Amino acid sequence: MDDLENLTKDQAEAELARLARLIAAANSAYHGADAPEISDADYDALKRRNAAIEARFPALKRADSPSERVGAPVSDGFAKVRHARPMLSLENAFDDADVADFDERVRSFLGHSGPLSYTAEPKIDGLSLALRYENGKLVQAATRGDGEVGENVTENARTIADIPQTLTGAPAVVEVRGEVYMAHADFAALNLRQAAAGEKTFANPRNAAAGSLRQLDAKITAARPLRFFAYTWGELSEPLGATQDASINRMKSLGFQVNPLTVLCHTPADLLTHYRTIEAQRATLGYDIDGVVYKVNDLALQARLGFRSTTPRWAVAHKFPAELAWTRLLAIDIQVGRTGALSPVARLQPVTVGGVVVSNATLHNEDYIAGRDSKGQPIRDGKDIRLGDWVQVYRAGDVIPKIADVDLAQRPTGATPYQMPHICPECASPAPRAEGDAVRRCTGGLICPAQGVERLKHFVSRGAFDIEGLGAKQIEMFFADAILPIKTPADIFTLASRDADNPLQKLKNREGFGETSTAKLFAAIEARRTIGLDRLIFALGIRHVGETSASLLARHYGTWANFVAHATDLADLTAIDGVGETLAESLIAAFTNPAERAAIDALVAHLTITPIAAASNDSPVAGKTVVFTGTLERMTRAEAKARAEALGAKVAGSVSAKTDILIAGPGAGSKAKEAAKLGILTIDEDAWLAMIGA
Repeated sequence: MDDLENLTKDQAEAELARLARLIAAANSAYHGADAPEISDADYDALKRRNAAIEARFPALKRADSPSERVGAPVSDGFAKVRHARPMLSLENAFDDADVADFDERVRSFLGHSGPLSYTAEPKIDGLSLALRYENGKLVQAATRGDGEVGENVTENARTIADIPQTLTGAPAVVEVRGEVYMAHADFAALNLRQAAAGEKTFANPRNAAAGSLRQLDAKITAARPLRFFAYTWGELSEPLGATQDASINRMKSLGFQVNPLTVLCHTPADLLTHYRTIEAQRATLGYDIDGVVYKVNDLALQARLGFRSTTPRWAVAHKFPAELAWTRLLAIDIQVGRTGALSPVARLQPVTVGGVVVSNATLHNEDYIAGRDSKGQPIRDGKDIRLGDWVQVYRAGDVIPKIADVDLAQRPTGATPYQMPHICPECASPAPRAEGDAVRRCTGGLICPAQGVERLKHFVSRGAFDIEGLGAKQIEMFFADAILPIKTPADIFTLASRDADNPLQKLKNREGFGETSTAKLFAAIEARRTIGLDRLIFALGIRHVGETSASLLARHYGTWANFVAHATDLADLTAIDGVGETLAESLIAAFTNPAERAAIDALVAHLTITPIAAASNDSPVAGKTVVFTGTLERMTRAEAKARAEALGAKVAGSVSAKTDILIAGPGAGSKAKEAAKLGILTIDEDAWLAMIGA
């Protein structure tokens, strides 16, 4: 990711938009259809680049940021299961420096300088599965799904020999989690049988395992050679052990298969040594792995470290490197995003890279195509990219897929430099490139169908209103509909009444709809008239406002009326810890734009907006605004903030009349003086810990 240091904010915004599109498509193909269009290495690299850009430009984090999502929605073919504890993904590491950084971040968060041990285990390339046992009996098996809700595949799981039907000596409630996979030899034999029977063959063992487990007929699953490795757990009525390795050994004693290559390591150097040992054995293991997972061994420290929105702080997946391939550039398409950015995408002659067929690649922006970076310096030795070029596709821990090089010797005669369009391909509005901006932007705004459709897709997305039966395809259909159009979010909530008043072509009589499906759609819309404040703020699709920042704003302001009253107050917004000027200015721009404000007000008129659920209703600091200053001696600042928010407190970055408590450590300066002037309760760290019962 050599170009990250040179990215401007505008370039970063364009890149985040591109990454969000690619990752969303990959999630749908991988988790929803068991037919990935890119490899795990491709996917991980995309997410890695996305996270790196968000870390450098936190204010640019998108409303639909991939870092706030896990997996994909469950299939309609299975009953839904809500996980008692979310099934999260893992942060990734790609080189030695990333592993050292993981160790340093763990130590920094904990304020820990002593010995620290980790487990290291192969990362199985299969399908995640959660097995719930009650009083020793298997009662439920569920796929990960989107991390919160999975698919009930209990009957299918019962056919897998590695999964015990009963447990002896187990806790009353134990949820064992692991990976369903298919061995190489079994995969080859299965494909031979499929081919002989004239049926579909599978691209790789992971696809075969996922497709076999997610059969609606358990008899088909039973005929497939599936296996299972256990490596973690969900809900427990009592702990399996005090450490990760002790808990794994306990699962083994209960009858589960655990990976024999799991070891205990005491330094980052030990982790890297074991990583290279496993990497050397990778081709001879007999099953697919795509890296090694490191976890803090002490479960008490895991509890202190806790979780980010989609990943635990106490674990990381160290992934194996990927590959390169050459192919022909057939075309360059322009995609228009929700914010109007024009993004070029390479359409490639399909090429297999590391077992995955790649047909698209990012081209970032017109400077990248021209062979220069944001500062005008040459990239790819200054070679530009032209239609018909023979290009090298790079697949590794960088951006994937990406055109890394061009073979000028194979450039077609007459190929001319590519010219980025100056008008929007969707609405023909001018698409100028502002000074200092890396991308061209459509000026059509609300009249641009691409922007309108993308904003509506975001509005109904899972983290926003999540209206069942109104997905991306339906939004596209209704947006173009002449009789029952949906052009703004408010139109969704008038759909049923407009249909009732329409004497012609009732929705239930249209192709793809029926009386039952129409009734379900209207009921799903009706159910979303009551919505949480955090989900509403996120659903508005305001630039730079992602799920995390929407939740932060909802917790801080409490009600819609209070939020709206301060949504144009720069000083008030930036006083919130975690809200920067870029995010605040984006909110102000949205709420002071007459057309945007009118659309928001029209929507809110149809809604009942509920406050975000407090993290702790009985906490002595729930609802209070606290500020930390000076040096904390018994915990790190990050841990203190996380603990305060978990108890329902609001953590601000500066002292004001709205501050309830100032926790002042040694070295407290201007904030302590301001608190004294305002008569704000000021306590030290010991008093704070006593107050919260820590």
